[in-house]
Amino acid sequence: MTGRESGGCDGNNPSPPLERATASAIRTFFAIASVLDAMTEIPSPGLGTSGNKDPEQCAETVRTALSLGYRHIDTAQMYDNESGVGDGIAAADVPREEVFLATKVLPDNLAHDDVLESTAESLDRLGTDYIDLLYVHWPMKAYDAEDTLPAFDTLYDDGTARNVAVSNFTPELLDEARDLLDAPVVANQVEMHPLLQQDELHEYATEHDITLVAYAPILRGDADDVPELRDVAAKYDATPTQISIAWLQGLENVVPIPKATGESHLRENLSAPELADEDMEAIAAIDNEERLIDPDGAAWN
Repeated sequence: MTGRESGGCDGNNPSPPLERATASAIRTFFAIASVLDAMTEIPSPGLGTSGNKDPEQCAETVRTALSLGYRHIDTAQMYDNESGVGDGIAAADVPREEVFLATKVLPDNLAHDDVLESTAESLDRLGTDYIDLLYVHWPMKAYDAEDTLPAFDTLYDDGTARNVAVSNFTPELLDEARDLLDAPVVANQVEMHPLLQQDELHEYATEHDITLVAYAPILRGDADDVPELRDVAAKYDATPTQISIAWLQGLENVVPIPKATGESHLRENLSAPELADEDMEAIAAIDNEERLIDPDGAAWN
């Protein structure tokens, strides 16, 4: 048995009706976040793969997700599953050019030449000759903006990275990156959910046409523990997980990437309803902040 973002097994939540999943998939994947003067589109929601290390399970998860309609797959060198992701894409009956594939360069690999070498290794593991979105994973360890970012420009210029992005950056670090890079900064991947609403980063992203890609969007599987999400979920015959995803999708320039492994949870995450303004506002008014991922070397510490 497999579970959703918590990594556990949750057989108590029923799979949502197929009709809702189909309708939501149509709505969701045409209501995408557009960046780079509408030339690059980041499908929403994406599939997060952190923690999905078993090669066969990872490949099957990705294959199943693509068969259900997902078109955005997120991985990283740190996740140790790029080969499984690549196998899943290869096994899916979906052309590579229809898959928006994102990976991230490990903080230890952020010296200039290591960026180039490790990205080539990522391409080999993923079985592709380009990455749709290449991230600086964390601005720590080997990260030095003046040394690291020119390597990303090189990969952008030669077509290896169709788009360049960062992850876990503060507004100050975003300013620096945007000043140094010739390539546009398309996205900033950060922890974001109803208990960590990232108002400052969201305002910055909206002002500068940057997409916030939200990891841990369902609070690592604990959305059920948030009373406000339960209250809204009851109005839509939905789960708190779906409401957390729906709230993020209702925000400008935000793309959630919930994790899941089993088909029922993949469907659940794909079938979030569209929320009324009053429900968007009720969730925005939650006065409780909780950061789930907070390493000592993070830029905000």
